[in-house]
Amino acid sequence: MKLLNHLVRGLTMVAATAVLLPSSGLACAACYGRSDSPLASGMNWGIFTLLGVVVTVLVSIASFFIYIIRRETARTRTEPAAQNLSEAKI
Repeated sequence: MKLLNHLVRGLTMVAATAVLLPSSGLACAACYGRSDSPLASGMNWGIFTLLGVVVTVLVSIASFFIYIIRRETARTRTEPAAQNLSEAKI
């Protein structure tokens, strides 16, 4: 119970600090029109990094399904066709 109280108190302090920050601290370089600032450059690199991570994950998922499809088609080509049990002589 004490841990929960400490957690709530800590989150309240963080929220209060964020609310009391001056408005100029919350603005980015794009808001002031300085697109050549280091902050804007860092923001662009962050966007490209996140885009790279998302593309990598999507390509990995797609290649996994392609691998499964190719493995299944190769397996069906190499296995002999199963005999039809209704035609089998008993």
